[in-house]
Amino acid sequence: MPSSPAAERGTVTAELAAALPAVLLLLLACVGALSALTERALLFDGAAEAARATARGDPPALGALRGAVGEIRVGRSDRDGLVCVTLTSPADRLPGVMLTGESCAAPSW
Repeated sequence: MPSSPAAERGTVTAELAAALPAVLLLLLACVGALSALTERALLFDGAAEAARATARGDPPALGALRGAVGEIRVGRSDRDGLVCVTLTSPADRLPGVMLTGESCAAPSW
């Protein structure tokens, strides 16, 4: 038996109200993931610059990167005759997620 239009009135609004929080949560997760990928790319670029500077004997300049990413931990190691720099930072929009960028360069001294 077909239902009357009056009986179905408001069902679209109710379904939208039920689905909207899930859609918004999914949208926020996607924005957070894209933000984390951008931050990770910045960390890799910063690690490459820092590794080249360290390999030349200069101090790594991370001022611009600190403004773009925030709190950064710098690690340095020597591997197979290369100078390696690791940058680690917490993701801004994803709590509890740590991002890492690493790069190595041959010393020039």
